[in-house]
Amino acid sequence: MLRPGLLLVMIALMLSACSKGDKAAEDKNASASASAQAAKALQVTPEDLYTVKTSAQTSGPVVTGTIQPERKADLRAEISSVVLQVLKENGDPVKRGDLLVRLDDTAIRDSLRSAEEAERASGQSFDQAERQLQRYKTLRASGMASAQQLEDAEVRRNNAQSDLVAAKARTVQARQQLQRTEIRAPFDGVVSERKVSGGDTAAIGKEMLKVIDPASMRLEGLISADRVAQVKAGQDVTFRINGYAGQTFTGKVKRVDTSANATTRQLAVLIGFTDGQVPGIAGLYAEGTIASSSREVLSLESSALVREGDKAYAWQFKNGVLKKVLLQLGERDQRTGNYAIVSGLANGDQVIRTPMSTLKDGQTATLVPSAKPNSAAAPASAAAGAASAQAAASAGK
Repeated sequence: MLRPGLLLVMIALMLSACSKGDKAAEDKNASASASAQAAKALQVTPEDLYTVKTSAQTSGPVVTGTIQPERKADLRAEISSVVLQVLKENGDPVKRGDLLVRLDDTAIRDSLRSAEEAERASGQSFDQAERQLQRYKTLRASGMASAQQLEDAEVRRNNAQSDLVAAKARTVQARQQLQRTEIRAPFDGVVSERKVSGGDTAAIGKEMLKVIDPASMRLEGLISADRVAQVKAGQDVTFRINGYAGQTFTGKVKRVDTSANATTRQLAVLIGFTDGQVPGIAGLYAEGTIASSSREVLSLESSALVREGDKAYAWQFKNGVLKKVLLQLGERDQRTGNYAIVSGLANGDQVIRTPMSTLKDGQTATLVPSAKPNSAAAPASAAAGAASAQAAASAGK
């Protein structure tokens, strides 16, 4: 039987052990709760954030139109003949003077030979008439020929000369007709459209090929006549071309027409490329903005916007907390794609550059440094080693 004093000591020891166990359990639960809170916090890097700042935003009339070459040629038949050969296809590059189409020249060569023979005969007749005239002049001077004979010889010489000139003209015309059986490139460029094939009958004026110079592309656009007072030659233009997604082109206004279309009330403008990036395809649709004015505004990337119906929001990161901010947007800069911010954010505010749908208003976030590719594996290994050491220590206890 235990003595009363010893029993009291044992009870005190048991109570002390229970208190220590409860305290250890509370510390463990608190540590687990802190770890869970840390795990729930969103980790963001500087690359995930966009800083709102002021930038120059250009605005002006909207211009729409098509890309067309300044140098282009519609090659048409100048004689009636049969197409023998087409040497170039659509898209083939050509040099000035290259043979593109050959027409049948049989009849024209016969005409040329006939004209050359007639010219030779007329030349002989003229030479004979000239010699006779010189003889009659000599005889007249010695009194052995009458004045009438001299005049008749001079008339025959003049008629022979006229016949010779006409024969030479017919020969030149026949040679020109022969040259027209060969359709050649008028400048360096590309065949944009072929409209004949071998065996076709080419009438005078029939379109055969189209040649364009890709280096001379320009935007032939239209603007509203209501904005014509804001447009003048030399203004910068930023535009996008259908078929070149994500690429922005720049140019300058070269000319503004002085008369508007009577039906559409639009005015034609010519815009030349200035950035050296010239598309090699004609006929593409283009749309842009003429920079007639510029102002400083707060700007925000379009990727940072969250659309909900007619409203626009951004996720602001401030003091370790995410906040969903309602924005009032202004015009969009066609050059950069950024939106002007009228209200909702201030200069220097940071927002999530590409927000996810799982973000919550009031969610905590932690800014962590950017992970370097070479050191990404080291922290993971260190964390794994620390976890293993902790597990071993717990097992030893």
